[in-house]
Amino acid sequence: MPTQFMNAKQTAEYLNMSITWVYRDAPKLGLTPYKFGAGRSAKLQFKISDVCAWAQQQKLG
Repeated sequence: MPTQFMNAKQTAEYLNMSITWVYRDAPKLGLTPYKFGAGRSAKLQFKISDVCAWAQQQKLG
């Protein structure tokens, strides 16, 4: 089964943005995170197809 999610670091690298941006601003701009786990050990991950679709929507022109 292929990987369906990217962690915050992988998402930041793919989008050429900072990890801080991924945690703070990406959800505000419509990039939906998925939370795995609970409390301080919870990890945010992003669906690869969502990240690709979101990036396409940012295209100018």
